[in-house]
Amino acid sequence: MSQARLETQALSRRFGALTAVEDIDFRLETGARHALIGPNGAGKTTFVNLLTGVLRPTGGRVLLGGRDITARAQAERVKLGIARTFQINRLFRGLSALENVCIAVAERVGAAPSMVYPAGWRTDVIDEAMQILAMLRLADAAGRRVSELAYGRQRLIELAIAIGLKPEVLLLDEPAAGVPSAESHIILDALQRLPEHIAVLIIEHDMDVVFRFATRVTVMVGGAIFAEGTPREIEANPQVRAVYLGQAARRAAHA
Repeated sequence: MSQARLETQALSRRFGALTAVEDIDFRLETGARHALIGPNGAGKTTFVNLLTGVLRPTGGRVLLGGRDITARAQAERVKLGIARTFQINRLFRGLSALENVCIAVAERVGAAPSMVYPAGWRTDVIDEAMQILAMLRLADAAGRRVSELAYGRQRLIELAIAIGLKPEVLLLDEPAAGVPSAESHIILDALQRLPEHIAVLIIEHDMDVVFRFATRVTVMVGGAIFAEGTPREIEANPQVRAVYLGQAARRAAHA
């Protein structure tokens, strides 16, 4: 078996007597398009927080490219190639789309201190940020304040910021959250344009996004891996349908 881009071994996290994540063995291959699903309270966000270094595990290891990064801080993991978006966007709403992405690119290349000067001083940063916006079909929004943009486009800007960090692993926490279902294709189209070498893991409740994007799906229940397989295998699994997919369908019907 080839080396995984990101891997966990018996990863666990307890909060006092509560076990939020229990003995998770997980592999994310280079270029993967992988989804993590499960009912509320399944431990999905805790698991991602362990991957990114927001939380420290009470047991087990996190490996990046075979390298043990369990003790590495969150900022170090970003520099090593792990980027993340959040369920609620964390954008600078008073700045333009381009300025938001420039901040991420400048931080990555060590140009952040110079960005207090006129932006033209770092045309390389601006050019790269514009290329990312163009890839996500946001070039027309480059000069507009984030607060002026529709929420779906704001979610894309957050994705652009993550890409600006040039990650090897991209963790997306509900990228379609808050986006009207009729517009979820905007997010899906953007995800399908991501560079092929990036290993992508999405946490998502929108099953249409999951089954159209992912080639592999992991189901978490009660802090543990309940099932894993292709989208077709997961959709056909009667146990998964009983504990999760039926709930998801009911939520969608009442949304």
